[in-house]
Amino acid sequence: MAGHSIRARWGQPVTGVVSFMVFFFIAWLIWFIFSDPRGPVASFPYPFVMYLAMMILVGLWQHMFMGDWPFQDLPQPARGIIETVVNLALVWFVIHVVFYRILGVGFNFFSQVNLEALAAAGQTAIPEVCGKTLTLQALTDPAARFGERAVVTFVLIGFFSYPFVTILFAKWPIRPSDLTQPQAGLAEFGWCSLLTLFFFTILIVPFWGLIYGKVFGTSYGLNFPWWAGIAGTGHVHWVFGWWEWAIIVLFMTPNVWRMKPWSVITLPQPWKGLISFVLTIGLGYILALICVKMAPAWLPMEDVIHHLPPGDKGIPTRFLWYHAAEIAGFTLIPFLIWHHYFDDMAPQADKDSWGAFWFRSVGVLILCALNYIFFYYANFGHWALGNHHMSGGIGARVVGGESLIWNFWWIIPLLWNEWFFHKWPFYTAEH
Repeated sequence: MAGHSIRARWGQPVTGVVSFMVFFFIAWLIWFIFSDPRGPVASFPYPFVMYLAMMILVGLWQHMFMGDWPFQDLPQPARGIIETVVNLALVWFVIHVVFYRILGVGFNFFSQVNLEALAAAGQTAIPEVCGKTLTLQALTDPAARFGERAVVTFVLIGFFSYPFVTILFAKWPIRPSDLTQPQAGLAEFGWCSLLTLFFFTILIVPFWGLIYGKVFGTSYGLNFPWWAGIAGTGHVHWVFGWWEWAIIVLFMTPNVWRMKPWSVITLPQPWKGLISFVLTIGLGYILALICVKMAPAWLPMEDVIHHLPPGDKGIPTRFLWYHAAEIAGFTLIPFLIWHHYFDDMAPQADKDSWGAFWFRSVGVLILCALNYIFFYYANFGHWALGNHHMSGGIGARVVGGESLIWNFWWIIPLLWNEWFFHKWPFYTAEH
């Protein structure tokens, strides 16, 4: 965000290519250590995805809300190293204290340790007429781990609900003001947390009502998914599909779109932000729906249906919405690296022109498609990332590939370098 004071160390496109390769190999190496089933820790997919997701959200709080306070004046690389250590400490605190021990006092579905303790003590046993007993074995199965998944669903909502006030509303109503850090950052954090609560309650809580009120019980304390009749599935993956695309639209706005197309709205805040918000959500839903409708055209659907989990009952609706989110994930590295490390390169002299806007937009979609082909059809997810669910054909790969986890992990080295290290050492001060 202070890119006006630095320049690419080796010019373009060399700086972009070098940084891309460095970020890729750092992500791949750390993936092998902590996530790859063949590696020493082998935490794929859970709890690895929970920690990586929270790392990004906490990093966003540190950089976008707090302005890197109180470390913003430290020299590099000391500042980046310290902020990374602080991030990891905050991630542990937010998950194991705030979610598991504080929110977990009232909401067991937020606390993996609470659920496991109840199951180990036999306190989750229920009459068979009420549903299936939630055993300790079921809770710790990689396909379950409901407490950790609940945290991830909160983070998914937060990926949009926290930054959209900064991007679309220009930090209104916190800014403009004479607040300094940390007051300004904490005020924005509190305001966005309230908005996050609304989104999470409406879009996520009904799914956990389904899990604990029907699948594993008969509670009526939480509602069931209101979208089941609309989407053809009550699964939260419907939300994942269009919400992830809304996140992509939101973040492409200040990156390769350079605030277009919302820059044409000349109304003051909050009206500009409200209109941009509605259009962002609408465009996100349309893009996800296009993926849902078009994916069967290139996927071997008979093979896909054969590999669906039993709970889908041979109906691919849930899968298609989740796969729409996975397709969206393949745009992450293309638009982030293009903006931050290729400096929005375009053949047009004016990078802010509509021609440059469309050039980068189409380019991101092309790179998204190539990324998708490399992951699934060249089977990168199997031979490079160790996902044993991808040892079969395309149908098995897309059902069990979990590409979204890799695509979010891959952007962490890039974001950390841009947020915390101020692009050091790839960029140098411009005198």
